[in-house]
Amino acid sequence: MSDIEQIATLHKGQELPLQRDVAAISIPFGKTVTLPEDSIVSVMQAKGSTVSVGFEGRLYLIEGANLDALGLEALPRPTLPEDASDDEIEQFVWDQLRTCFDPEIPVNIVDLGLVYGCRIERLISGERIVTIRMTLTAPGCGMGDVIAADARNKILGAPQISKVHTEIVFDPPWSREMMSDEAKLELGMF
Repeated sequence: MSDIEQIATLHKGQELPLQRDVAAISIPFGKTVTLPEDSIVSVMQAKGSTVSVGFEGRLYLIEGANLDALGLEALPRPTLPEDASDDEIEQFVWDQLRTCFDPEIPVNIVDLGLVYGCRIERLISGERIVTIRMTLTAPGCGMGDVIAADARNKILGAPQISKVHTEIVFDPPWSREMMSDEAKLELGMF
């Protein structure tokens, strides 16, 4: 079973006992917390390589590398070979951004039109710093910290990337015209 098929087996509202203590990103604060073994969590959304769960009235994001805590096979952390080219590194960053989802919207942040740009700077050491310029669907949206934390965690799987900065901007303001056709179709906005 592929990684995507494995996550697709989870259904909204499905309750699962945690098989072990697991690190999770709290929604909407973006802070990492530990959910204790044997806790019962409820699946809210399973998209990309992460699962959003409810626990004690709060929402959390569990990364693919920790899916074993849900009784599934853990996904390997995304990475690149040491000798990856600049083009391969840039493609890796965009691929990882396409696995990031707003926990409330079943479309990735690239197709939603939330990512305005990505700059990769090479350090003298050969490592890279990635700066992502992105927006949110609305200035008051509380998911920015969660999305930024998810993107950082996934992009840092490449050994050549030492830091990831996310810059949240609201100019130009997001509008549905920024969404890909696939995103509009998924959300029924045609």
